Amino acid sequence: MFEPDYRNIVNCAWNKEAERLPLYEHNVAPDKIGEITGVDMLSLFEGDEKDIHEFFRVYCNFFKEHGYDVVTFESCIGKIMPGAGALGDSRVIPVIQNEDDFQAYPWDEIEEYYFREYGKYFQALRDEMPEGMKAIGGVGNGIFECVQDLTGYQGLCYISADDEELYQELFRKVGETNLRIWKRFMKEYGDIYCVLRFGDDMGYKSSTLLSTDDIRNLILPQYKPIVDLVHSYKKPFLLHSCGKIFDVMEDLIEKVGIDAKHSNEDQIAPFPVWVEKYGNRIGNFGGADVDVVCNYSKPELKEYILDVIAKSKNHGGFAFGTGNSIPSYVPSDSYLNMIEIVREYRGDFKSNTL
Repeated sequence: MFEPDYRNIVNCAWNKEAERLPLYEHNVAPDKIGEITGVDMLSLFEGDEKDIHEFFRVYCNFFKEHGYDVVTFESCIGKIMPGAGALGDSRVIPVIQNEDDFQAYPWDEIEEYYFREYGKYFQALRDEMPEGMKAIGGVGNGIFECVQDLTGYQGLCYISADDEELYQELFRKVGETNLRIWKRFMKEYGDIYCVLRFGDDMGYKSSTLLSTDDIRNLILPQYKPIVDLVHSYKKPFLLHSCGKIFDVMEDLIEKVGIDAKHSNEDQIAPFPVWVEKYGNRIGNFGGADVDVVCNYSKPELKEYILDVIAKSKNHGGFAFGTGNSIPSYVPSDSYLNMIEIVREYRGDFKSNTL
């Protein structure tokens, strides 16, 4: 019987090789878990208190039964910000387009909105956590994503050209607001979590989405107080950021103080490249390009995964999973094949199908 031990992930985040290679996913879509378990997870999540506890009982046990040491869970700030949504849908009219919009926005109310909406979920997560496990995640969305949720990416670019003062003030205000949420979160729910993180996609396949100077001067200074807060609780901080962000990695490590990094895509750089570059300084989480997991046969996937593991060993702490997440479109069999290959590698069981 598999016995989870969250300390394996903690060691990886502190850049120490764990006794057992941990599995890690940034997110696994609840409807994907529902497809695998035969449970209507979305209805449970949106139900009453009893339903929510049942959601987390099934959710947490899914991770345990499939060989994970931690339960990945976060609740995103963007979803509760009034008028937000421009980050993920270009059809949404940005709620902030100018200084008047910025001044009228209910910044002081966002903290209360967050905990009123999500407190019941964090409490149920605490109640249903299996022995030997803790959560990884926390307050979802980083500074850049929250700004874009209010302005849209294109709208933010217009603001940067038309109103430099507002452009700068947006990052400062979002950072201030997010820090307040993080402070209360760590006080009320930090005990559930062994590694804290947020996701803030700062890049795409060829470059960062903003200039490196803007990232260094406007975004990263807002990261620093949150990372310092996490460290004050003696816990490591993991940054998830998609894209080619090599140009700001030195700042993230030396100035912000992140302990670990997640996200990789083979078109940008295969996971072993990240490990080779930064494995002597931070933990590295990820491994398999999502497209590979979706499209490779099981024998091909096994060869790919074992090659990534072989190249990543002895380079500090690393945890294995996809380089992004498991959204609904990933075939269940492909996802389960990846898990089985890693678990066979580390000796959890012997498969006769490989």
